Amino acid sequence: ICRDAAGKLANAFVCTANIAAHDGGASIIAGNEKVLAARLSDARFFYETDLKVPLEQQAEKLKDIVFHEKLGTVAERVERIAKLARHLTESGVIAGANPDLVERAARLCKADLVTGMVGEFPELQGLMGGYYAIAQGEDASVAAAIQDHYKPVGQGDDVPSAPVTLAVSLAEKLDTLTQFFGVDMQPTGSKDPFALRRAALAVIRLLVENGIRYPIAETHGLLDFFVDRLKVQQREAGVRHDLIDAVIALGGEDDLVRLLARVKALQSFVTTEDGTNLLAAYKRAANILKAAQYAAPALAGSTLLPAEADLLAALDAAEPKAASAVEGEQFEAAMAALASLRAPIDAFFEGVMVNDEDPAKRVFRLGLLARFRDAVHRVADFSKIEG
Repeated sequence: ICRDAAGKLANAFVCTANIAAHDGGASIIAGNEKVLAARLSDARFFYETDLKVPLEQQAEKLKDIVFHEKLGTVAERVERIAKLARHLTESGVIAGANPDLVERAARLCKADLVTGMVGEFPELQGLMGGYYAIAQGEDASVAAAIQDHYKPVGQGDDVPSAPVTLAVSLAEKLDTLTQFFGVDMQPTGSKDPFALRRAALAVIRLLVENGIRYPIAETHGLLDFFVDRLKVQQREAGVRHDLIDAVIALGGEDDLVRLLARVKALQSFVTTEDGTNLLAAYKRAANILKAAQYAAPALAGSTLLPAEADLLAALDAAEPKAASAVEGEQFEAAMAALASLRAPIDAFFEGVMVNDEDPAKRVFRLGLLARFRDAVHRVADFSKIEG
């Protein structure tokens, strides 16, 4: 595509040839101009013809196009997208969008598939729908949503941020994923004929880059699939996959924005001296508890050693702080609460024999380690962390 100095489309083109140009390339240029003129003439004809039919009327023809033999027609798909897009708006998942405009955009977003222009130039789907919408007097936000609802297509593609576009784009991709998974047609190995991995990555980018809080658990068993895609996507950003596992393992975390915030706070913590030592102490405690087959909470002790009393006091202080911080999404504060356990747990291992000959002392000390493990689990499952 050639553009002028102002960035607008220029009436010029570039062509290449692998033959010698004896006339300075004049015949090659003339031949390409003839071909291009014919294509542009066709495009103008299709454009002018398509404009005679309102998009709403074009959309009625979608009932004659099969989306997939198990999933009905494109018209049925559009109906699902429209309902979901409106729900995303009315429920507050997508803020700032007019539900009526969202539904209007969703109902027209596939209409250009039956136009002459897109039939001849399939790569223009969406783009032409947006142009037709503007020409036919649709709201600008509706036209923009029609034009951009396929985005993001690839990793380098722009992510929509306009509320109406965002609602339609997200609904379109969620419909793709839930419908194909619903008929057990998820990707297997290297095979992904319906580009579901790409759709999942697009959903992740739409949610994360726009800070949208959406419960992925509502997407019919797709959480594991999204988590796998999230690991792939975040690897390029330097986020460790084992830390994603450590947060997911606790259960109940299906908000990708919140999940990533927890993971990034955890990654910052485990690279510190406190984090490294606490991880080592956790794994030591977990191994002792596993060997002893102990899982019960701490029992009341009588006379405590200073290291026992200090650890018990630290746990009493850290557990509620960590829980409250996680609940309030103050994940750095949650890590700080865990860091406060580092010195007392180190002192405990240094000065206390856990497997004491006295059964009462042994059970109490195992109980302290169980409380320590459980306190850490309020933030993340450290057993999933490598190192």
